[in-house]
Amino acid sequence: MKLKKINATLGLLSIVLILLHVGYSVVTYLTFYYNPVLKLVFAVPFIVVVCLHAICGMLIVSTMRDGSRADLYPVQNQRTILQRASAALIFPLLILHIKTFSLMQASAEHGHKAYIVLLMLAEILFFAVVITHVAVSFTNGLITLGLLSDRELQKKIDKVVYVIGAILFVISVFAVVRVQASMFLMG
Repeated sequence: MKLKKINATLGLLSIVLILLHVGYSVVTYLTFYYNPVLKLVFAVPFIVVVCLHAICGMLIVSTMRDGSRADLYPVQNQRTILQRASAALIFPLLILHIKTFSLMQASAEHGHKAYIVLLMLAEILFFAVVITHVAVSFTNGLITLGLLSDRELQKKIDKVVYVIGAILFVISVFAVVRVQASMFLMG
């Protein structure tokens, strides 16, 4: 149970850090202001915490029997299935996300607009996967830490988190894809 609490703490901390990272990125894209030092300030702690969270999550799923058969009750375990599927998709998309700018730049230099569009679609998918993972995981973390026990309150918090996630997704896609399109497709 100690590992689950550590993982929940890392998960909730990563949510705070992702909000800071996304907030900074959106401001950067909307204002066309880029500061490499600030990028690292907002990205590196986030990456470290997320990697520790992922390692703990993999240890929990692989070493603890608790809830490891989400396929037995698919309707009751939709949230767990979505949480695990989104977690599995994050890392391959993260690698692409980290390299997106340089890949778009190279594609633009060679006139490969189709690659740029595919990279933008992958970026949108990445945002959707990360926000989905956060949205389905937030109250689970609170429950694991003993900060939430009321299922009705959990449902209400979940709805608020889903709305905030949807708004964050729309703002992120608008800011990032709009600038990527103007830089690499229309230039």
